[in-house]
Amino acid sequence: MSPIPQPPRRKPSPVEWVAEMLCEESSYRTVYHRPLHDEPMPAIKTLAELMERLRAVIFPGYFGHSDITPENMRFHIGANLDAIFRLLTDQVRRGFCFFCDLDGTGDCKECEEKARRLAGEFLMRLPDIRDALAEDAQAAYEGDPASRSPGETIFCYPSLTALTHHRVAHELHLLGVDLIPRIITEMAHSATGIDIHPGATIGRRFFIDHGTGTVIGETCIIGDNVRLYQGVTLGAKSFPKDEDGMLVKGIPRHPVVEDDVVIYSGATVLGRITIGKGSVVGGNVWVTRDVPPYSRLVQQGPGGGGSCDGGGI
Repeated sequence: MSPIPQPPRRKPSPVEWVAEMLCEESSYRTVYHRPLHDEPMPAIKTLAELMERLRAVIFPGYFGHSDITPENMRFHIGANLDAIFRLLTDQVRRGFCFFCDLDGTGDCKECEEKARRLAGEFLMRLPDIRDALAEDAQAAYEGDPASRSPGETIFCYPSLTALTHHRVAHELHLLGVDLIPRIITEMAHSATGIDIHPGATIGRRFFIDHGTGTVIGETCIIGDNVRLYQGVTLGAKSFPKDEDGMLVKGIPRHPVVEDDVVIYSGATVLGRITIGKGSVVGGNVWVTRDVPPYSRLVQQGPGGGGSCDGGGI
């Protein structure tokens, strides 16, 4: 019996070839996430709804329904809080399961109960979050001659958008919630150009004028009545490594900015240094040493270094 003729081998299409390459384990090993227990990842769309409902609760009438009155406010806020609790519980649980998978623990039995408890604790902090943001709005109004009312800053200013996301994310961060705080702050970063890590501690009456390009690192501590301008960086000067060459996580490495400080546009402040109370840091200054209280730190001009109350830095 003669052999059955085989059809000529067809050259794979570009789609087939690329699919084969991308499905090689060596290609996807470091970028593939397989959900633990088929638990889905946190959802950006859901977290965006969560933040819109939170803004409607914190700033009633500005966001969400515009026909809110003192008589129907309890209904609208109660309905939003109920939805916030359910959405947040689900997303927090997903965040826990994401890290359970990465850590290799594989035990998510307590994630649901823990997520519900933390979502409830977060809701209890909303009155304080509102108080802080109300003071931020007032500081923006008082600090910007172009603003005609605190309400204008609430509705229009990127600083208030970024701070709303940050103050929510920071409280979740303090509660030990995984992943969700970082997603929430990065949502604001994408929308405003203001990058604030959820771990940063920010005092009352904080204002970032214009805001674009501002960076505030994880271990920053910022006091009360502080004002920053666009392009300010409060960053780390160095990144220590352990004996295996891995970056050491969580150590204080960002600046401490005390009360009543003003830092103008383009200034770069690096390392665990302190900008003393009442100081003014001029634009485009590079700062890597402590600044005494009530100092004025400015550039000297072409060919000269910066000066701090007349002394070199």
